[in-house]
Amino acid sequence: GQVTALVGQAEAATQLGSAVLQHLDEQLASSRRLLEQVLRQGQAIRARRVDEVLTIMAEIQGEMERRVRMDRDRTTILTHAGARLGIPAHQVTLEVMSGLLSAAEAPQARGRSAELRGLLAEIAREHTVNRTLMKQELAFLDHLTRLMGGGEETGGYRPPGEARGAFSAAPLSPRPSALRALDLQA
Repeated sequence: GQVTALVGQAEAATQLGSAVLQHLDEQLASSRRLLEQVLRQGQAIRARRVDEVLTIMAEIQGEMERRVRMDRDRTTILTHAGARLGIPAHQVTLEVMSGLLSAAEAPQARGRSAELRGLLAEIAREHTVNRTLMKQELAFLDHLTRLMGGGEETGGYRPPGEARGAFSAAPLSPRPSALRALDLQA
């Protein structure tokens, strides 16, 4: 009886440990792909390669969709661990869960978790840089479109037929530009 219960607990711990380590490995692989994409996106923004920026944005969106599935898997793992620990899933931390993992699995999980936190912090930093670069580029584009639209600034562009000559009675009021900038968030 007691030996069977201990064997069952050991098997459950091994299954949980394997699931946790596999999930962390998937998260790490995804985070590495995401970091690579965000870095490439920054290079494309700096080089003003619009088509490449848009392509990478689609890749990032695809990776984010895969991460939604991984988050569901994470919730399942936390729910199982919480049930074994007698606490709600939202209270399960890696430290609390470590008591359910084998002596070899617990430090591996902690190491992978630390690596994951570092990658996520780096992704967040690079994403912030990219957003700032995009805002700068869009502000520059906005400035150019205002110049091209005429307005109060001198030397502005007016479409054919709207040129103001020396004898023109055309009003000097600002006109909205026909050009539009697309507000893209990285």
